[in-house]
Amino acid sequence: MSTEKSDMRRRVLDARSRMSPFVLAQCNAELAEWMYRLPVELAAGDTVAAYVATRAEPGGTAMLDALLDQGLRVLLPIVPEGDPARLQWGEYRGENSLTQGRWRLLEPQGYRLDPDVLHDAALILVPAVAADRTGARLGRGAGYYDRTLAAVEAPVVAVVHDAELLDDGVPHEANDVPMDWVLTPGGGFSRVSPG
Repeated sequence: MSTEKSDMRRRVLDARSRMSPFVLAQCNAELAEWMYRLPVELAAGDTVAAYVATRAEPGGTAMLDALLDQGLRVLLPIVPEGDPARLQWGEYRGENSLTQGRWRLLEPQGYRLDPDVLHDAALILVPAVAADRTGARLGRGAGYYDRTLAAVEAPVVAVVHDAELLDDGVPHEANDVPMDWVLTPGGGFSRVSPG
């Protein structure tokens, strides 16, 4: 892991830790509204892969509920035991269907789906610590998403707070999967331009 990535990750996560719960709630409400203006055309029954936000991560269950409200099938990641590997998935059926999994992350209860279920996804929303307009995404550092997304063709959207979207300069390596879009609460969906 590069020092540059570690330094940026630490700075952003420190800033998130100081975020007011009221500001975070407003950000999450705005992100939920953006779910009704997705960057790709979807029909009821289509699959969207998303995630359950942790701590001051942008997202929240309102975002997931907005997807369900449109009749979409929503998949959420399940972190497998052992060394970092591709993520498994489960279906989201509302906030009450979530249970605590590995590292106390909230995960869907029920049947675990193979990582290849993402081939059914029409859109994938992923958490990020930072992202830039060239498509670079900085994650938490374990590589679960990069392993999972490497063979997927669906458009991928990194979700960050407004200040975490940069013009460029997010450190990345050859095995980091580039994003197609970045979503921020205040700016909505931004199509990236690989540089």
